[in-house]
This record gives sequence, structure tokens and C-alpha cells, in this order.
Amino acid sequence: MSDVLQRVAQTLASRRGADPASSYAASLYAKGLDAMCKKVAEEAAETIMAAKDGERLHLVWEVTDLWFHSLVLLSHFGLGAEDVLTEFRRREGISGIEEKAGRGGAPAGGAGQQTGEER
Repeated sequence: MSDVLQRVAQTLASRRGADPASSYAASLYAKGLDAMCKKVAEEAAETIMAAKDGERLHLVWEVTDLWFHSLVLLSHFGLGAEDVLTEFRRREGISGIEEKAGRGGAPAGGAGQQTGEER
């Protein structure tokens, strides 16, 4: 699974700073953080609607769009799929209630505390 995510991350990295007319991802980077966040929110809403409709294939399509736009957003901050997988590994075997109580308001490991410009 992570091989595909790694290839997508590499493709996204190659699109940063590229001509916005050359690819959809490059156009998102050029539009900036607000546009990326808006797309993640839009895809999350579409994922919810697909789930409520109960159409499995449509749900997979929408989750794929949500993951893609989430990867674009992560890459804006110098993060990627591996950072998310690392967090999943850290949480493995910890109850959701216990993990949430242990957060103390900040993500574990300090992830995301710098902006994309600071990295």
C-alpha cells in the first residue's frame, strides 16, 4: 500500500513550483493554502455523501480524492504519507480514548508545528 502513496508523494513533490498550467497539483500549489484546505473540505463532504448513499464504488472514488487532496495539503507543510503512517504505527495498540486524552492539545511528536515556508 505505501508504495503507491510513495509514488504519489514523489509526483506531488515534482509538481511543487511547476507551471500551474502543467498539472492539477501544480495549480493547487499555486493557488495556496486556502485553496488546498477548501478542496480537502469539499472532498470530505463528498466522501460523507457517498457513504450515506451506500454506494461502495462511489465511496472509494471519493476517499481516493480525499486522500489525494490531503497528500497535497501535507506536502505544502513538508509532510507526506509516511508521516501519517508513522503516526498510525505510534497509535497502534492504543485505545482511541487513551490516545485522545494523551494529546494535551498538540499533536504527538510536534508534527505540523512549522509552516511550509519554515521548512
